[in-house]
Amino acid sequence: MWKGIIEEYRKFLPVTDKTPVVSLCEGNTPLICAQTLSKLVSDEVYPHTKKSSVGVYLKYEGLNPTASFKDRGMTVAISKAVEEGRKAVMCASTGNTSASAAAYAARAGIKCVVLIPEGAITLGKLSQALIHGAKVIAIKGNFDDALRIVREICEKHPITLVNSINPYRIEGQKTGSFEICDSLGDAPDFHAIPVGNAGNITAYWKGYKEYKAANISKRLPKMLGFQAEGAAPIVLGHPVKEPRTIATAIKIGNPASWKQAEAARDESGGLIDMVSDDEILAAYKLLASMDGIFVEPASAASVAGILKLAKKGFFNVRRQKPDEQRMRIVCVLTGHGLKDPDRAIASVDKPKVLEPNVDLVLKEMGL
Repeated sequence: MWKGIIEEYRKFLPVTDKTPVVSLCEGNTPLICAQTLSKLVSDEVYPHTKKSSVGVYLKYEGLNPTASFKDRGMTVAISKAVEEGRKAVMCASTGNTSASAAAYAARAGIKCVVLIPEGAITLGKLSQALIHGAKVIAIKGNFDDALRIVREICEKHPITLVNSINPYRIEGQKTGSFEICDSLGDAPDFHAIPVGNAGNITAYWKGYKEYKAANISKRLPKMLGFQAEGAAPIVLGHPVKEPRTIATAIKIGNPASWKQAEAARDESGGLIDMVSDDEILAAYKLLASMDGIFVEPASAASVAGILKLAKKGFFNVRRQKPDEQRMRIVCVLTGHGLKDPDRAIASVDKPKVLEPNVDLVLKEMGL
């Protein structure tokens, strides 16, 4: 029986027998082979196996307890906060962190305070934080303003900050890479991931290195990070004062883990690029309509990114994987589509309303 990431990967995590494990059985999310994406990204089909030269796999983190990858880090951060005797935690959030922090704080029986940018959090995420009993405070400003205030408060009061600058968050989130290696038998060739505050790309790279050092995997992937075009400080090389994107989960102008993300990029021989909102929405719709996976817009940035690179011939199999060895790409899908249902509804045609008549329904069906 799966008991959560702390029990599964205890020897890789900063916990002891004295650590009170606060868990909602997070982790163990599926790694789904995306047949449509594999064909779109591949530059050929191998004649002997009839398989696409590239296999794209989707790590569907939207199936964590609060429907995002944040739960991996939060189980460790909250467990350590309780171990240290803290009675309250606090975070700045555009949504997913607040939902996760509130749920795990409720599980632990401690207080949770959340600062959000006014009007910059979807109702799906806000409802989670509120129903779990968090104290939610909106400020007139962006995420970076909220995080600055949270840091100042936590430095002066006995409150644990649970944003990704908390090192225990990174420790928990790295377990996603362990699960990928366990599923595939080794690390993939490329690992694509959305980049907002940059904690997740930092965490995955850390995990891949630790698994290789332990001789569980034999190689390291190239890390491919993707920011939204209107919120791409790492790509541009300077903070973005007023980030703009429909992908609210990565709408961050000055990432807390900026340097660590650059290190992951450089050490792995990968890249950090940006994708437009149109590219994100196209990937968002493609995932839902062709591969049956509903994600929030920010999640689709990783898929939009590899599609953009594929058009440039980036995944040239003959150059990178001779002898008909299939190249493997893993895209992390960070959150479930129900986090932002309004975006989904706005992206599709509304249902047609008919009289309750069989003939009318058949006609509308084209029969």
